[in-house]
Amino acid sequence: MSLRLRLLLWIGVSLCLLWGGVAAWTLHDLDRQMRLTLDRRLAMSAQMVAGLMEQLPAPPPRAVPLFEGLGAGIACQIVSVRGEVLARTPGAPDTRADPASGYAEQTVRGERWRSYTVVANGLRVTTADRLTERDAMLMDIRWAAAVPFIAALAGSLVALWLGVSRGLRPLERLRRALARRAPEALEPVATQGLPRDVLPLADSLNQLLRRVGEALQRERRLTCDAAHELRTPLTAIKTHLQVARITQGPDAAQALAHAAEGAERLQNTLGQLLMLARLEGAFDWEEGPPARADEVARLAMRDAEPAPPRRIVCGPLPEAALALPQALAATALRNLLDNALRYSPPDAPVRLQAALSEAGLRFEVRDQGPGLTAAQREQAAQRFWRGRHAGAGSGLGLSIVSAIAGRFGGRLELLAGEEGGLCAALTLPALSSTDEGA
Repeated sequence: MSLRLRLLLWIGVSLCLLWGGVAAWTLHDLDRQMRLTLDRRLAMSAQMVAGLMEQLPAPPPRAVPLFEGLGAGIACQIVSVRGEVLARTPGAPDTRADPASGYAEQTVRGERWRSYTVVANGLRVTTADRLTERDAMLMDIRWAAAVPFIAALAGSLVALWLGVSRGLRPLERLRRALARRAPEALEPVATQGLPRDVLPLADSLNQLLRRVGEALQRERRLTCDAAHELRTPLTAIKTHLQVARITQGPDAAQALAHAAEGAERLQNTLGQLLMLARLEGAFDWEEGPPARADEVARLAMRDAEPAPPRRIVCGPLPEAALALPQALAATALRNLLDNALRYSPPDAPVRLQAALSEAGLRFEVRDQGPGLTAAQREQAAQRFWRGRHAGAGSGLGLSIVSAIAGRFGGRLELLAGEEGGLCAALTLPALSSTDEGA
């Protein structure tokens, strides 16, 4: 059901019920008041005739023009206490058989009458009118009162239709503007001339279009960068396989080894891209048990340096639980350790230390490599950025660390080392003792 039809139904039904209720109440009250007025007219006529009869010296003969001023449709009859009819208007019913005073309804010669009888000075004066005439008059009055209500209700429904159609016109313009758009058109919709109630909808739509545009731009950039980065190892693998095919002996073995190295690099890049896509998407990570700082550091050091010689020097670690899955925390710390080991001299140690603060658990990884300038530190967390060392790594390690930290409310900072090199500070949210116990 459309919004227009829904509004018309709800408001139209409400108007019909409201106008119908008011009309019914008004007509009912009008009918009651009219019947009361007609009864009062009968009573006043009877009392007036009784008063006139008191002033006459003798009972009047029949058919005298005494009752011509009683009003249209009113019949009158005067009966003595002995039951003799002293006077009667033409067409008046014979009510001698009904001596009761006050109002009464009776049927005389097949006609229904409403009468009023008053007894005074030995005379019984009865005034009456036909109920058919009274009902016809009441019906005319009802129609005269109901026609304005019907006209007002019809006018209200027409005004409602026009008002709803005009009020929804901005939404219709917005719908047509969106329907005419090309799929790749993500520029904001125009908000000029929109009513105040529609502006929040247009603003929310523009915010959605902006986020979709940013996401598409990010995905296009990722696709272009990934295609460029994957083309190089694929070309190298293809070249080494061709060399292995046309050579023999040590040259073929070396070409196959280079091809395997390229395949491993390609697999690592694809794994990093998959991890980054999962982090930036709506993937639901399994919580599992809380990650412990010492366990995260142990796993990260083992994965970054699986075989001796051991170059990672780890300081004392606080007892703290982290508010993120253990696998992600270990992956982020391992990537920092990988970078530090890769860019440090072969015999230089890499230092790992951690401290607990109000912001969370802060890991610091310090190397003795060439370091980065301030401008390079600003760009280092971008995808596929490798600085001067174009042949080292996939350029995704710091991007993954930044994505993990951002997803769980943490932060990655790249600082200049006090004695040269680079200091990578990773702050991850920590659980309080209450949360940990729960």
